[in-house]
Amino acid sequence: MNHVERFRAVMNFQPVDRLPRWEWAMWWDETIARWHSEGLPRELRFSQVIEIAEYFGLDPYQQFWFSTTDPTIEATQHHVEGIVANLDDYLRLRPQLFPDHSAAIRSMAPWAERQRRGDAVVWCTVEGFFWFPRTLMGFEKLMFAFGDQPELLHQINRDLLEFNFRLLDEIFRVCVPTFMTVAEDMSYNLGPMISKRTFDAFVAPYYRELVPRLAERGIPLFMDTDGDVTLLVPWLEELGVRGVLPLERQAGVDGMKLRRRFPSLLMIGHFNKLTMNQGEAAMRAEFERLVPLMKTGGFIPSVDHQTPPGVSLEQYREYLRLLNEYTAL
Repeated sequence: MNHVERFRAVMNFQPVDRLPRWEWAMWWDETIARWHSEGLPRELRFSQVIEIAEYFGLDPYQQFWFSTTDPTIEATQHHVEGIVANLDDYLRLRPQLFPDHSAAIRSMAPWAERQRRGDAVVWCTVEGFFWFPRTLMGFEKLMFAFGDQPELLHQINRDLLEFNFRLLDEIFRVCVPTFMTVAEDMSYNLGPMISKRTFDAFVAPYYRELVPRLAERGIPLFMDTDGDVTLLVPWLEELGVRGVLPLERQAGVDGMKLRRRFPSLLMIGHFNKLTMNQGEAAMRAEFERLVPLMKTGGFIPSVDHQTPPGVSLEQYREYLRLLNEYTAL
């Protein structure tokens, strides 16, 4: 199987020759700096995610992150937190938002060809309807705005939805990605940051318009949200959001419990990064914990967030050896 066939088969709960081998989030910059002192070639800089993945023998994919504030396609967060307090602030700022990504989208063409050949998975990320208002307002002001300024939040998210639709129209002329994520980060270690009532009023309406645009192209949509997603998953399934990542173990997420409750849920991540500097036995035990979930399909094991700088290059190579062993099925 090629890489695209393998990904699609896993996400359709079909048999595969082996599971994909991914580092779904780029390594910390401090991690790469440490590894340079331990033998990683210095020409492999932090920003060279694809080259580093190829160096380690990981399966190739390319993520394109379409920011609301910066005309790049790099997978980075673009926070301008706290600069909006009311509708007037937002309307003054709006001309500086929603950049033109057309040049960046044209640069996707070589990756579209690689995807067509099955050589690489193309993954696109847009910013979501909790993430973007929080980016503009900061967390505290956003929480008050749900009660005090609903018209502001709906204006922001209507504009965001229109921006994302324009992006999709441009993207689809160049490439139909293998899958997409919406950046939200709307959960923490005790669950969602907002209530179901607030979610239904301010977030869900925009997903109900976005998801069908992707479904008609056969693109599975994942929500990228840290923390404990357990309570959030049924809210997402109601909207047609098919997957979640990164399933942080230290937040108490249990992938097998999710699988039993939500048999069709797609998942990426869930390998506890805190075991990676504890030796082979600890890492092997973590993989053994994941084996039952791996056997169910619809799941790609990967570090449950970026590999931290406490992990040496030697320890990471040991992790990769075990990843190769356990994903061989």
